[in-house]
Amino acid sequence: MSQVAVCPTCGNNSKIKEVNGEVTFLPIQDEELIKKIGQLKNAMEKFKSKAEALEKELEAFKSNK
Repeated sequence: MSQVAVCPTCGNNSKIKEVNGEVTFLPIQDEELIKKIGQLKNAMEKFKSKAEALEKELEAFKSNK
């Protein structure tokens, strides 16, 4: 997933791309930004469910001692 930030020059949402140590900002459309936000939400939900499962497993190990 590409990084998204506010362009310091124009103030619009942009993709950040680094080539040979030089950072460039590529403008993105609102639809593309909404898609990126959706991808981020899905990734966070997966992480949250994995963390909750690991917490339950840890509690099970603690209770068995």
